[in-house]
Amino acid sequence: MAEGQTIIIKRVKKGGHGGHHGGAWKVAYADFVTAMMAFFLLLWLLNSVTEEQMSGIADYFSPTAASKAESGSGGVLGGQSMLSPGAMKTPMSQAGVTVSLMPLDSSVDPATEGQPADPKLANAQAIRKKLEQKEFEKAEAALRAAVETSPDLRGFSKNLVVDMTPEGMRIQITDAERSSMFPSGSAEMFPYTQKLLNKIVQVIEKLPNDIAVIGHTDATPYHTASGYSNWELSSDRANASRRALIHAGLPAKRIVRVVGKADKEPFVADDPFSPLNRRISIILLRKIEPPTRKPTPAANAG
Repeated sequence: MAEGQTIIIKRVKKGGHGGHHGGAWKVAYADFVTAMMAFFLLLWLLNSVTEEQMSGIADYFSPTAASKAESGSGGVLGGQSMLSPGAMKTPMSQAGVTVSLMPLDSSVDPATEGQPADPKLANAQAIRKKLEQKEFEKAEAALRAAVETSPDLRGFSKNLVVDMTPEGMRIQITDAERSSMFPSGSAEMFPYTQKLLNKIVQVIEKLPNDIAVIGHTDATPYHTASGYSNWELSSDRANASRRALIHAGLPAKRIVRVVGKADKEPFVADDPFSPLNRRISIILLRKIEPPTRKPTPAANAG
């Protein structure tokens, strides 16, 4: 190498931009992705809840509302479910706070008395009615099967009429052209009538419903010198059926009504003399919810 020649040393620094910026961009990107995920999760939640539920969430974070919560129902959703509409609260109340819907000096509106004011109660009643209806349908199928499979009663299946009424499931034992449940003018039932009532008890004793027993006659005039008429005859047949049901094993306390209606509610309205009008109705009464609003006592006079 010649004397006095300049030597240039070039040092290459490895790592490129990494030496200047380092790994901070990765942390920032991870924070950004996390924030976006939280943002979209928030949008999904806002789209899933109702206005009442969002109001409950807002009340939870409000100092005044939070101080009123006294139980587990005063949590974020105030005892509500985000997925079940039946768990919603009434819009008139706050989370964890009991609100009176009627002033103390008000009277009960006859048009709304007995009607549930709480949507949760109304939903529960609707569910209960559906379950009760299913139980009635199962009982009807079991009763028809029991009669059809009984050699002694198979021929009387046409005398058995089962339908649903606003009161409940109605089981009617009717007369026919060649078969009657009672002798003419008598309340002493035939033996096969007692057997048919035994089959009915085997089915309805499994249900908790109260029972009404109603006697009916046709329009054929019946009266004696003592004044005994279709009214007394239908009542006596209803009472005879009540005793037969109890004898078959039905608890007496479940029978809450025994009525005789003579020919006033014919089964065949176009033919008041039809044998089908002579019948015994056994009604499994639907459960009635107690009224949710009670009348307030009147103010003392003076």
